[in-house]
Amino acid sequence: MHPKALLDACSELVRLTLRFDHPADAIVSRFFREHRGLGPRERATLAETVYTVLRKKNLFDHLAPSGSGPKERRLAILGFYGPGDFLRSALTEQEINWLDQCEKIQPHDLMERHRHNLPEWLVQPLKDQLGEGFWPLVESFNKGAGLDLRVNTFKAKRADVQKELAAAGIKALPTPYSPWGLRIAGKPALNKHPAFMRGDFEVQDEGSQLLAMLLDAKRGEMVVDFCAGAGGKTLALGASMRSTGRLYAFDTSVGRLDAFKSRLARSGLSNVHPAAIAHERDDRVKRLTGKIDRVLVDAPCTGLGTLRRNPDLKWRQDMKAVEEMTVKQAAILQSAARLVKSGGRLVYATCSVLPQENEAIAQAFSQANADFVPLEAGEVLASLKVEHASDLCSGADSGQRYLRLWPHLHLTDGFFAAVWQRK
Repeated sequence: MHPKALLDACSELVRLTLRFDHPADAIVSRFFREHRGLGPRERATLAETVYTVLRKKNLFDHLAPSGSGPKERRLAILGFYGPGDFLRSALTEQEINWLDQCEKIQPHDLMERHRHNLPEWLVQPLKDQLGEGFWPLVESFNKGAGLDLRVNTFKAKRADVQKELAAAGIKALPTPYSPWGLRIAGKPALNKHPAFMRGDFEVQDEGSQLLAMLLDAKRGEMVVDFCAGAGGKTLALGASMRSTGRLYAFDTSVGRLDAFKSRLARSGLSNVHPAAIAHERDDRVKRLTGKIDRVLVDAPCTGLGTLRRNPDLKWRQDMKAVEEMTVKQAAILQSAARLVKSGGRLVYATCSVLPQENEAIAQAFSQANADFVPLEAGEVLASLKVEHASDLCSGADSGQRYLRLWPHLHLTDGFFAAVWQRK
C-alpha cells in the first residue's frame, strides 16, 4: 500500500476510534472487515497506530495543536507504527518540520499528565495504592501485553505443547506462576496451529489462569462459573475437574455463550453446561441454592487491569461509572453466594485495579455474611504448588488474604481475587 493511502487509512481509523461509541477492538475489527484488501502488515500498522494514540492520548493532544491539517491526521502521524522514513514520504514539508520539533521533546520536560497519559480521576487511586510503583505501572500500561497460553491439561502436557510450538519456530517459556501456562514473545498466528485446532491450548493471561486455580475445582464436584463471558476460566475449571461432575457456565449474554461453544467443542470437555440467565436472581440460579461445591464470580468490572490490551477503557469511563459498577458487583456476589453449600468455596474476582471494585466489595461481603470465612489466597495457591505464591498477594492488614496482580510486578493483567469458605 502507498504510504499516503496507509496514512489516510490510519487517520480514518483514529477518527472512528476516538468517537468512543464502541470498544476499540470492535471498531478495528469492523474496519478490517470493510477493507478486505488490507494485508497482514498493513493491518498491524493500522491497529498499532490506533492503540499508540489511545495509550498516549494526553501527550498527543498536547502536541497536535501545533501541527496542520485535520486533527485525526496529526494524531495518526504522532502514533504511526512503522519505520519513520516510510511515514515521512507521505508527509508535507510543514508536517515533517512539525514532527521533528515533536520528536525533540524530552519526557522529563513534560507535565505529569502528558507523561502518565491517564485521566485525572484514575491517577490518585493508583498513586495511593502504589506510591513509587505508580510510574513503573504507567510504563507497563503503555508498553502493550505479551501473549500467554493455557495448556489444556485434560488433553495435553505443557512440555509437549512447548516442544510442538518450538518445532514450528514459536518460542514459548513456562509462565513463572501458573503450572498450566506458556508465555510467547510477539504475536504469532496461532489459530491455525495443529495443537490449537486439537484443543491442546487456549490463549489466556496467566493472571486469569491463577483465578481459576484459586477455585481448586475437583473431580466429580458441582461447580458454577457465575459470569462465564468468553469461557476462558470455565475451560480451565473443566480441565481441572478432568471433565467429570457438572460445571455450569452462566452468563447474561447469549452472544458471548454462543461464541464460547466453538472453544468448548475444541476442548474435549463433556461436563460443561452453558446457560444464559436474565439476571443474577434468575430461576435457573435459584434452583441451585445451597447445592454447589464451588462458585467463581468473575464479576463484570471496569476492566482497568487490562489497559495494556484495551487502552480505550480509561477514556470511556469515569468515577460515576465505577460507582454504578460496584452496586452491580455487590448484588451479583450476594446472589452467587446463595448457591454455595456448607463447606463450599466462593471466589470473587475482577480484572480491575481499583480498591472500590476489589477490597471494598470483599470486605463489605465478609461483614454482611458471617457464615463465609475468608481464606488466605496466598496459602491456597501455595498449597497448589504455585511458586512464590506470597508475592502475588497483598493487603497489609490482611496478610496474604487477597490475590493482587499488577502488570509491572507480575507481567500479567491487573487482577484481584478474594476467597471464602462457607461454614
